[in-house]
Amino acid sequence: MLELRPSCECCDRDLPPDAEDAMICTFECTFCRDCVEGVLKGRCPNCGGNFTTRPVRPAEKLLKYPASTRRVVKEAGCV
Repeated sequence: MLELRPSCECCDRDLPPDAEDAMICTFECTFCRDCVEGVLKGRCPNCGGNFTTRPVRPAEKLLKYPASTRRVVKEAGCV
């Protein structure tokens, strides 16, 4: 099951579970679309893979399977 991390790893922008601009790689590294397209140029800085839009978990499923509250942020930002 996807972790649904709450923020962008580059800019720390909030990405709630229903965010349509949240992007993930195959390791669930999570970034906002602005950082993926602008700063990262479509490549994950952690694994080198590409991104896809993160699926939205239906609200009724969030009650039983809540999104993560663990924020992962690159200390030096994304280069």
